[in-house]
Amino acid sequence: MRDSTARIRALVGNWRPDQFDRSYAPGKWDARQILTHLAQSEIALGYRARMAITTPNYAAQSFDQDRWMAVEAGGAGLPAEARSAKVGGLSGHDVLDAFLGLAAMNIALFASFSDSDRAASLTHPEYGSLTVDWIIHQMAGHQIHHLKQLEAIAIR
Repeated sequence: MRDSTARIRALVGNWRPDQFDRSYAPGKWDARQILTHLAQSEIALGYRARMAITTPNYAAQSFDQDRWMAVEAGGAGLPAEARSAKVGGLSGHDVLDAFLGLAAMNIALFASFSDSDRAASLTHPEYGSLTVDWIIHQMAGHQIHHLKQLEAIAIR
């Protein structure tokens, strides 16, 4: 996670504002939306990990990433063409900063976890029984997945 966040910072940190409006493929999220999604995932999955180690029998809730994106765009429930072009009016650099800050908090927290913290369990309505360790690994893979998309945008 440290490596992927550093690579994302190095890749997009000096982009011009218009570069955040590009996508890696037609109909896919643009770079600003990808970074927003990464920040939202840091919030959601970091919360789940925190709850799992502090709440016995914690049951996580699912979330719809597209609905979360619509909320950020100021148009929950509106068709895409009626939503703001910018995510919640934030610039690409704003959402990059949000993602990097949230990721730094989660990385520091996860580094402090004991083996028993990482083994703490939770349930999820779609995935069943999980551990905090699974969440951490899922987050790392998720960052790498979206880093590859941002790398594809960078060469377009």
